[in-house]
Amino acid sequence: MNTLLAVLAAYLIGSISFAVVVSYAFGLSDPRTYGSKNPGATNVLRSGNKAAAILTLIGDGFKGWLAVWLTIRFGFEYGLGETAVALVILAVFIGHLWPVFFKFVGGKGVATALGVLLGINPWLGLATLVTWVVVAYAFRYSSLAALVASIFAPFYYGLLFGPDPKLLAIFVMSGLLVYRHGQNIGNLMQGKESKLGSKKK
Repeated sequence: MNTLLAVLAAYLIGSISFAVVVSYAFGLSDPRTYGSKNPGATNVLRSGNKAAAILTLIGDGFKGWLAVWLTIRFGFEYGLGETAVALVILAVFIGHLWPVFFKFVGGKGVATALGVLLGINPWLGLATLVTWVVVAYAFRYSSLAALVASIFAPFYYGLLFGPDPKLLAIFVMSGLLVYRHGQNIGNLMQGKESKLGSKKK
């Protein structure tokens, strides 16, 4: 029962779309109506409001971190083991992708995935973040950086901690992130992908 409650709570936390909430608070257009139509920090940046994009990034990352950190920090006393942590990882991430509060139309999960990794272990999150930054700086494509970082994340975890239920959860999370970037992959292959900092049309 405690595992079920933890998973449900993680999903609801993940379902808070900070891109939509922050855009509304700043009086901006709904990010689901312009650019890539993705409710995420990169698309909010296309509005030209850097503060809103930064707050979206922080919020989406924080919710991933919070759900995982709380489970790892306090779960043991409630009988929540490694399997429960793995399920919470997936629940908060799936909540971001398909949020119940926003008609199941969510983001692609980059910031939330980073928050999850930081919640598991700061070094794991830092290694993945550095990977994203290096690729983004070199090529100026947020989507490409996210794809490369998501591929490396399970490798980093396995290298640091070895196989366990959390590694499987990270593999699934990475697979979902790649799946959600399907259109971006097509755009990258055709040379049509928008670069970081480009404004909405």
